[in-house]
Amino acid sequence: MRLNLAVLCAVAILCELRPAAHAQQANLPSLPSGWPPEAGRVTAGPDGSSYVPVDNWIYAALDRLQALGYVDSAYLGLRPWTRLSIAHMLERSADRITSEKNNDTARTIYFAVLREVRPDIDRVTSLRRPRVELDSVYTVMRGIGGLPLRDSYHLGQSIVDDYGRPYENGFNNYSGFSARAELGRFSLYWRGEFQHAPSAAGYSPALAAYLSNTIDGIPFATNPQQETIPEGPIAEADDMRVMEANLSFHLLGHEISFGKDDHWLGPDAGASMLWSDNAEDIYDFEINRVEPLDIPLLSRLTGPFRYDFFVGSLKGHTDPNSPWVHMEKISFKPTRNLEFGFDRMTIWGGKNHEPITLHTFLRSFFSFQNVSPAVKNSPEDPGYRVGTFDFTYRLPFLRNWVTLYTDSLVHDDVSPISAPRRSGVHPGIYLARFPGMEKLDLRVEGANTDTPSSSGAYGQFLYWETIQRQGPTNQGFLVGDWVGRQGKGGQAWLTYHLSPRELVQLQYRRAKAASVFIPGGTTQNDFGLLVAKRVLRDVEMRGCVQYERWKAPLYQPGAQSDTTLAVQVTWFPFEREQVH
Repeated sequence: MRLNLAVLCAVAILCELRPAAHAQQANLPSLPSGWPPEAGRVTAGPDGSSYVPVDNWIYAALDRLQALGYVDSAYLGLRPWTRLSIAHMLERSADRITSEKNNDTARTIYFAVLREVRPDIDRVTSLRRPRVELDSVYTVMRGIGGLPLRDSYHLGQSIVDDYGRPYENGFNNYSGFSARAELGRFSLYWRGEFQHAPSAAGYSPALAAYLSNTIDGIPFATNPQQETIPEGPIAEADDMRVMEANLSFHLLGHEISFGKDDHWLGPDAGASMLWSDNAEDIYDFEINRVEPLDIPLLSRLTGPFRYDFFVGSLKGHTDPNSPWVHMEKISFKPTRNLEFGFDRMTIWGGKNHEPITLHTFLRSFFSFQNVSPAVKNSPEDPGYRVGTFDFTYRLPFLRNWVTLYTDSLVHDDVSPISAPRRSGVHPGIYLARFPGMEKLDLRVEGANTDTPSSSGAYGQFLYWETIQRQGPTNQGFLVGDWVGRQGKGGQAWLTYHLSPRELVQLQYRRAKAASVFIPGGTTQNDFGLLVAKRVLRDVEMRGCVQYERWKAPLYQPGAQSDTTLAVQVTWFPFEREQVH
């Protein structure tokens, strides 16, 4: 995404001529004992802490606080964060936020997040005793009128970034609860829900066979049932699903965990090209450096950095069956205004292809070059390998106003930096406030996987591979960007913040698949309105309405439309017990 320097200068001049009006001092809650800490007393400590799910309001709040010039130790390209790591981010920014004047918006966000993690701070500073907490109880009622799309691997999705929940025309419901426990270095988090979705007609056998044989290159005769192709009839869904369940042990700034974890591996708000919450979480083993690491001499050049590694199995694959995936990422902060990171992800193995063993894992881990078709079709296949590069940069002269960022992904190359014509990109720009309107912000993002090198690939390039033909999917949904294979699109959000946890937001999303991938192409245009409001101190209500118009001539003739109305009610029991 290119920015016009003249526009930036004009915005800067306007900001100088018309300084933002500041609200009166908010009625802020009291600080924990000994907070903010003395200068230099920033310690990670030995205690374990549970992760905060990536759909929690805290991430948007801290993203905005970072864009306003604070929480410089927040790594936006490596999420989720633990509750204590969030407390340490606030600790590092406490002096500046609490001492600087005319920053009421930042202070309000800061105190709201601090209030959320205050019990974790109190637990560390008091005697170490087991803490068990019912985190939330919720229900989501979603009604859909019209025919929605739910095929992220081919024709598109109407509901994105929703953990791969089932949805169809009619009444859908997701009701569940979350809980967590901490004791010393150990932490446990669990979230589960009951899911209901109506039955549906699904794709015809002819369409399913075409997508499988021609688009994916998978013989439909031997693979008649595939999670990536919603062939009908689709039965009514009434399932209990574990959304997240992980047990962690804290060791030297790392959380070592087993279970079902969230991951969001990019700075974008709408999608991560490598891994997002668009699909159901996987069961994995993870080693995550949750606190910034400084290495003498090296960090003078790179700044502090964080890294993450996980390995686990992908479900819903039938060609080959049950492959595994491993991911490695490292992110650097050479300055307080710049963050950049590199990822590498490999999908390898699977029934009737190669076994999942330590030997095949190590071969896929240390393979960094293209191999011949003969090797790909042999037990020596190193797997489907992709690399990513992302960065976040608070722009000069507009440090506390405008943030530029991008995410990019390349297949069979070490990094998108070395192969830009083969890389998909998801750039964005975030205006954290408007002159004279402190509570209003704007975010715009683009997305493109229809690269110059994939123009004649017929969808068989990014998010597809010669052996792993169902690509980076889990239970049928892409784990990466909703724009899908050989597509272009974008999103925009205009948000008015009533408070750090309350908002009114206008949304727009567009996605378009190339006609050389899907005959006739596909087009989606989504318009949405989201309202989040606290009706009581410990009860939150969220209402969302989305209208979508889409075209997919291969599936349905002419223009189609669907309307989604969703209401979520969440009770936070622990907040009733918190002291203001």
